[in-house]
Amino acid sequence: MGILCVTPDHRFFHLQQSLQDHECFLLLMISDHSIFLHLGVTLYETFVSFFLVIFVSILFAILLWYSNNLSEILEPYLVVLNSLPKSALAPLLIVWLGATKTTIIVTGMSVAIFGSILNLYTSFRSTDPGKIKLIYTLRGNHLHVLTKVILPYSIPAIISNMKVNIGLCLVGVIIGEFLAAKEGLGYLIIYSSQVFKMDWLLMSICILCVFAIFLYALIDFGEKLYFKHF
Repeated sequence: MGILCVTPDHRFFHLQQSLQDHECFLLLMISDHSIFLHLGVTLYETFVSFFLVIFVSILFAILLWYSNNLSEILEPYLVVLNSLPKSALAPLLIVWLGATKTTIIVTGMSVAIFGSILNLYTSFRSTDPGKIKLIYTLRGNHLHVLTKVILPYSIPAIISNMKVNIGLCLVGVIIGEFLAAKEGLGYLIIYSSQVFKMDWLLMSICILCVFAIFLYALIDFGEKLYFKHF
């Protein structure tokens, strides 16, 4: 008869030890409040870049809609800038602006703003021409068309852009923190990879994923709240 030998699976114990290391790392950062510092910095930079992208993209889309000559001049440049790899712009921004939070915020904006302008401008141009003609027939002007037709018609497109832009701004902020930060989730990820702390790296990535889900859920909640009341 053969003898059945049961040996422990070293891979299981290695996985168990790794999970324990992740838990200890997270608990340590919670106890000394350092994780809240990194989260707060990334949250601040993401929201500032996000709101600036929304404001600037709406403003530029209005200008392009108002002036056909301006749109014909700028639209090709916007397409080219939108196709550029934004990670290649980050070192250039550091040289221009320095290794500051302003650079990180501008990097976050650069990822989202060009595509957002083009999408909103397309939405403005696709407004029902019959409604625009009706405003002019009633002796309305460009401002009336903008406030009574264009912007209300484009609210779904603006909210859809917000859903996309919140994630893109987060990506841009993380890229900026890779290169020009001493705090934030991006800094935590790049630092842990440089010192070969894989448990820190994996936990930072997991925190970033949860963070991204939270930001998207926040915009989605705002969308539902808006359509419920308006």
